[in-house]
Amino acid sequence: MLISRQVLECTVAGVRPFALTPLRHPMVSGLLADHRVLLADLLDGLGSPLHVVLPEIFEENVVGVRQAFAEADAVADVLFAKKANKAGCYITSAAALGVGVDVASTPELVKSLAGGVPGHPIGVSGPEKDDALHALAVQHGCLVAVDSISELRRLAATARLARRQATVLLRSRTVSQPGSRFGLSAAEREAAVGLCAELADRISLRGFAFHLNGYSTADRATAANEMIEHCLDARRRGSLSAELVDIGGGLPVRYVEPRLWDEFLRQNKAAHYHAAKDFKDFYPYGGQSAVQAVRAIMAYLVDGGESLAAKAGRHGIRFVVEPGRALLDQAGFTMYRVQQVEDRRDTDGYAIVTVTGSSFSLSEQWFNSDYLPDPLLMSAQPVADEVFPACVAGSTCLESDLVTWRKIGFPRPVRRGDHLVYLNTAGYQMDSNESPFHDAALPLKVVIRLGDEGVPLRWRLDGI
Repeated sequence: MLISRQVLECTVAGVRPFALTPLRHPMVSGLLADHRVLLADLLDGLGSPLHVVLPEIFEENVVGVRQAFAEADAVADVLFAKKANKAGCYITSAAALGVGVDVASTPELVKSLAGGVPGHPIGVSGPEKDDALHALAVQHGCLVAVDSISELRRLAATARLARRQATVLLRSRTVSQPGSRFGLSAAEREAAVGLCAELADRISLRGFAFHLNGYSTADRATAANEMIEHCLDARRRGSLSAELVDIGGGLPVRYVEPRLWDEFLRQNKAAHYHAAKDFKDFYPYGGQSAVQAVRAIMAYLVDGGESLAAKAGRHGIRFVVEPGRALLDQAGFTMYRVQQVEDRRDTDGYAIVTVTGSSFSLSEQWFNSDYLPDPLLMSAQPVADEVFPACVAGSTCLESDLVTWRKIGFPRPVRRGDHLVYLNTAGYQMDSNESPFHDAALPLKVVIRLGDEGVPLRWRLDGI
């Protein structure tokens, strides 16, 4: 299906299905083209849905983000936000590349350490972390983002018992989001900086962090500039090691071509969805890439004309960045087997394709939205080309279990036994919301490495 074929020549209940053709990494295109039989065998043998994870592309993305900071003359430590995907292969890749990990629970920290990532490049975030997570973080020298004064006191007590010094970032609310449930208010931040000085034998204040919703590069750069000022103020008050500004994640991923995305937004209406579902917000599927966002953040002019990167460099400030989705861009996809097709074209104008599995394995529903890039149809048997409008449903007993609410214009009729491939699902989609509902087993993950030219494809189950 070509990107230029934006509007399919058929009508579904008064509207035409809109083709949101997903972008494909060349490695993914080659895998789908050259190893269709293997992928079908894996899905049939290991169960539907099946997640395919591609650590080679993750590694490529790490290099790209690092290079974007370097080209901006900015010093940045990259931490992979583990919450974006539970697969162990990405942690193994992070360890091999010297990349840190951002964790927010004891199991995430344990798995990162077990995967070969040492403690010092691991960042521990999350609100009001429990004592067990504090203790493990202190023992391994992790960088802890403290969310409140009460947490700071508890962490200091944990460090004292361990006879160690905890390295700390103070997470602070930004001017643009003063009502956030995360972080210290201005008054609390002032008190926390003073408390760090009092507890200097157990607490090393390394800098400041913030939590920011959304993908605005201007907002993120402005918040980072606020944190630089907090570092400078802390230095004036004696915390000379305040040199880190954690800008969080929030680096976007481009799933479809921007022109196609803009056209979709102009045409989008409730009639395009099963049961006229009216979604209010979507992820910016056709927005900036992560590399473009890094460049924009670092080049943002602050204080009347100096770039953020230049200001940070002048004051010896290092950045910490915690991308999750951005490092997983194109680094995995999800396959479903078609279980049944209910053809309602004569009555409703579209069919309902039921797959083996549920929307819990495509977690955009968690954000009260729909995963919009078109799934790819892999037919078990040749079928003549014919536009086939259909939504995609899960096989649970929930009315709301729609894997894709939007009516997709498949290029040919969908049949029982066919396979649907959802591209670019590694970032948050695969397993953020999975559960063993109906006593179904959790879907497996298959790690595939294509290797160099002439080297056979290798696959294994993740965790083995």
